[in-house]
Amino acid sequence: MKHTGNTILVTGGGSGIGQALAHRWHDAGNHVIITGRREAVLQEAIAGRARMAAYVLDVTDDGAVDAFVQLVLAQHPRLNILVNNAGIYSPERVTMRRDLAAAGRMIATNLLGPIRMTNALIDHLGAQPDAALINVSSGLAFVPYPAAPTYSATKAAMHSYTAALRPLLAGSVEVIEIVPPQVQTELAPGQSLDPNSMPLAAFADEVMALLHAADTPAEVCVEGVRYFREAEANGQFGTALQMLAQYS
Repeated sequence: MKHTGNTILVTGGGSGIGQALAHRWHDAGNHVIITGRREAVLQEAIAGRARMAAYVLDVTDDGAVDAFVQLVLAQHPRLNILVNNAGIYSPERVTMRRDLAAAGRMIATNLLGPIRMTNALIDHLGAQPDAALINVSSGLAFVPYPAAPTYSATKAAMHSYTAALRPLLAGSVEVIEIVPPQVQTELAPGQSLDPNSMPLAAFADEVMALLHAADTPAEVCVEGVRYFREAEANGQFGTALQMLAQYS
């Protein structure tokens, strides 16, 4: 992945991991476009930063995505990197019958959203030099959190989807997966203050160091997520799953 001089689109870039990475890319000399559902949050994220732009977008809305892509490509024709970061989280009690609305929203946002964005931009990306597609998954893609099975499943699906795209796009679009551990963001209430979560700034710094390596890895795994990423290969999947289950 080229490190500077890109035009990068980050979904869910108004807060959390998306904002932290967007700011790091901007600081490195890239033009950065962020999207999200809250105008005020987006404007705060780009305040005082030239070469940053913000657009309100709901990635679950087919019509909104199509209209946005037409607009953003007209205004930013050199867009060459898509970062599918937008995501939502809801805990679930699956041991009894429940309303599935939250599960449906997670699937629509975390899985269908990136598929929709990739589909809308793939022709354009394939024609750009130094093009890249970056999907943000989770350590829970590899060891699911029993208290959030649908969220974990969407991230496992994103890992599989990303891996499947990589050989198909080889030579035209570089495909990268960022695999975060639990990070101090407001993805879940109180998570930003959780001492067991990785500080957001430290996460963003480590991700940038890995992305800026001589050879960008296909999977960007900070040290704090490696236990979960490698649990199955190391014969520790059951232990890791039980560890997460105690917090359910």
